[in-house]
Amino acid sequence: MTEVYDIIVVGGGHAGCEAAAAGANMGSRVLLITMNMGVIAQMSCNPAMGGVGKGQIVREIDALGGYSGIVSDKSTVQFRMLNRSKGPAMWSPRSQNDRNLFAHTWRTVLEGIPNLEFRQDTVNGLLTETDGTGRTRITGVRTGLGNEIRGRAVILTNGTFLSAVMHIGEKRFGGGRAGEKASHGITEQLAELGFESGRLKTGTPPRVDGRSIDYSKLQEQKGDEIPSKFSFSDETSPPARQLSCWITYTSPEVHDILRTGFDRSPMFTGRIQGTGPRYCPSIEDKINRFADKESHQIFVEPEGWETVETYINGFSTSLPEEVQTEALRRLPGFAHVKIFRPGYAVEYDYFPPTQVRHTLETKLVEGLYFAGQINGTTGYEEAACQGLMAGINAHLKVNDRSPFILRRDDAYIGVLIDDLITKGTEEPYRMFTSRAEYRILLRQDNADLRLTPLSHAMGLASDERMHRTQQKATYTTDLLSLLAKESVEPELANAVIVPRGTDPIRQKVKLRSLLLRPQLSYADIEPLSPALAELTGSFGPLREEVIEQAEVKAKYEGYIEKERNLAGRFAHLDDIPLAPDMPYGKLSSLSIEARQKLDKIRPETLGQASRISGVSPSDISVLLVYLGR
Repeated sequence: MTEVYDIIVVGGGHAGCEAAAAGANMGSRVLLITMNMGVIAQMSCNPAMGGVGKGQIVREIDALGGYSGIVSDKSTVQFRMLNRSKGPAMWSPRSQNDRNLFAHTWRTVLEGIPNLEFRQDTVNGLLTETDGTGRTRITGVRTGLGNEIRGRAVILTNGTFLSAVMHIGEKRFGGGRAGEKASHGITEQLAELGFESGRLKTGTPPRVDGRSIDYSKLQEQKGDEIPSKFSFSDETSPPARQLSCWITYTSPEVHDILRTGFDRSPMFTGRIQGTGPRYCPSIEDKINRFADKESHQIFVEPEGWETVETYINGFSTSLPEEVQTEALRRLPGFAHVKIFRPGYAVEYDYFPPTQVRHTLETKLVEGLYFAGQINGTTGYEEAACQGLMAGINAHLKVNDRSPFILRRDDAYIGVLIDDLITKGTEEPYRMFTSRAEYRILLRQDNADLRLTPLSHAMGLASDERMHRTQQKATYTTDLLSLLAKESVEPELANAVIVPRGTDPIRQKVKLRSLLLRPQLSYADIEPLSPALAELTGSFGPLREEVIEQAEVKAKYEGYIEKERNLAGRFAHLDDIPLAPDMPYGKLSSLSIEARQKLDKIRPETLGQASRISGVSPSDISVLLVYLGR
């Protein structure tokens, strides 16, 4: 093949889709190569997007001009804002999605991007060259059909397919997903280039026939009464109707049946060597590790509007199929359940992410990027944001522009990438709000205000997006200003606030001071001033977003400012670069552990060095002295 592409994306999962879309939308000529064009953006595991920590990432992807939020909104069957009873830093949007509609929508989006081309094939090799300085750079890929395709940058988003093996009980066969073959050749070549690889495991539960479930014996879990959506754009709307999810529970009887299969479980017999996800364990792992628990919660989730296929969340397993069936039929409401597909485990290759930079470009091969589960992450959202960042940076690289890097106080995406490349991972990495030390700054409600200006400056976020973001910021400032200026008399205020359980006022006060009371919300305050209703009425479709933004800013102003100051104190360390060839081994004042860790990870900045486990504050002081000299 004689074509030369700016970017070649290998893999059509969540990371690959975002990478291809970002690069093409920024102006690069992009080729997306996938083994099966019919399963682009497949939801391999549960049909849901977002959740605690993950919903913030989807909002950030959307704010940066990615598509995960838009596609999720267009395929939502249920929407919930999790953790509403907690502070706004913990609020996390989550959608249940129509699996087929999600994939169809993603493909429609991709086919509408002019600079993006597709090819169904398997990539089993990389094309590289070495320059006069000994530096290796990528030049393209080699496919299973024998084609050599040239590219100035290559993004590997291979998911769970590299040398993948699937397990169901004692059965073992190649494949990265039910009905799809594994990918071979890339791991071996990367090892020859000097990359270190490892093995990880993931799993999925059985899918069942929803018609065979007695829902009268399950607890119903409805969506939000007034649902929201992920995308900040006007392109989508909250769902007009929703499907319910359901909850049931395991029992000691279920656990006993599952234990009968442990002697044939690949987890316990040693056939699986890879480490599984800590925060999404299989059902057999749960009853083994938490033997004192008599029951575990199981979520019964619909897979779409026009299918009876149902996902059994919390019942991930690789036990023999007959054991899965017998155990399922002991769950309340599942006495006559019929299985469409049994649960299974997948073991696959990954590459410890300390081998990539903040841009997700590999350190060993120039122009080669890793994104998604190849870096040791788990989850659609974690993969999608890496794909987006790799696509952006690959475009910037081939156009000789400065890289785009998000810091830990910029976005959850910045936290994720910094965690990966600085600390590495030996188990599938999942995002949580607890991983972000600046989570009050990194709320889901302000992702557009934080990130859209950065994306627009690169040419990714549209002018319409930027205009909408500026409007939201201006309206929020106007509303806060009015709240700080308007006063209310005691007689008028007390009639409203006292029934809400807060103390009466004795003299005129500003409306903002009332809003700071934990018992009161903006909805309680607005009737006290006709000017408020008049102002917010002029905000149009942005009204609810602006009110939420203003209320959060007012109530948490002190905490937000404290966190911003804390981030500022450490930010200067990230502005001090470290040379790639720093002679850490010769700096005898560094601890032995620090020398070893720094020499292996090769941090790009002093800030990154300070976050490496085993590098102490005194080691950072030594580096500062060395740099000063």
